This record gives sequence, structure tokens and C-alpha cells, in this order.
Amino acid sequence: MKITVVGKGNVGGGLAGLWRNAGHDVQELGKEGGDASDSDAVLVAVPSGAIADALGKVSGLDGKIMLDATNALEGRNDEYESLAHEVKSIAGGPTAKAFNLNFANAYDKVAEQSERPSMPWCGEEKTRDVTEQLIRDAGYEPAPAGGLENARTLEDALSFIFAVRQQQPGTVLYRFWTP
Repeated sequence: MKITVVGKGNVGGGLAGLWRNAGHDVQELGKEGGDASDSDAVLVAVPSGAIADALGKVSGLDGKIMLDATNALEGRNDEYESLAHEVKSIAGGPTAKAFNLNFANAYDKVAEQSERPSMPWCGEEKTRDVTEQLIRDAGYEPAPAGGLENARTLEDALSFIFAVRQQQPGTVLYRFWTP
């Protein structure tokens, strides 16, 4: 799969590396922007306050499957129900919220686990196959959380994940499963 990652930080750069190792063709775009026309999917991994600016510098987004990994650490545009809805409003394609509730500093520990950690995601049905494949190819197990209307719930769950992380020394991974 051809993937464009918008954002070269810990999340974007980390996932780009995991996906390259899984055999994907990954293009990383930074502040200068670029062209995503040849991509099958686009990951947005920029600070929340930079979504519009970052995507405004990327051409070829129309109709692309968008995966939003942003969190509202730098606020949010209240015109939108969620950060993922802001991404969708700019790109116009099917959108999913994913990769926002796992710490990038744990990416190198994922493959060592006896069970795959979970990666919660939600989004439009047209994103399911691509999103779940990229979650698995990053070493996680998909934990579907419904449609895009639940994106804000995933964004708001970050405070819970931070609370758990503050009480745990070292790396934190988690797993949801059906017994």
C-alpha cells in the first residue's frame, strides 16, 4: 500500500518506520507539504492546532482515506465535532480516528509482546479494511469503536490514558479482548 504520513514527529515518523518494515511504500511530509496523489491512505500526525495549515500544504487529498492520529493537546477548532471531523472537512475522503491512544515511545516494544496490544479506532465503514490492516501492520490488534461520530470520545479518552501512564513506570500497552 502507498501511504503518505503528514507529520514527521514521534507518531508520524514512528508509524512510517513500522509500515515500511511491513512492506508498505511510505512518503513522509513535513512542514513544507507535498503531494499525496499517489497514496492509498494518508495519516495525519500533526499538533491539533496545525491540522488546517499542514493539510493546506498537501495536494492530492481529494477522496483519499484519511487516518487522523491527532490529539487536542494544542486545543481544537470548535467549529468541528472532533479533530477527525476537521480532517474530513479539509480532505473530503472517508475518515477514521486511529493511532491517537498509544504512546509512540512504545512502538519498539509492541513486537516483543506475547499478545498484540490494542489500537482503538473509529471511523466510516469505507475506512475499515485499510485502517485495520495498518493497525495490524504496526503490530497492534484493532479495537473498533464504531463510526466517526465516536471520534471525540477517542480524543477525550487521552486524559484517561495519561492518568494510567502517570501511575505506571515505563512503557504502557493495553489490550481489549473478548473472552
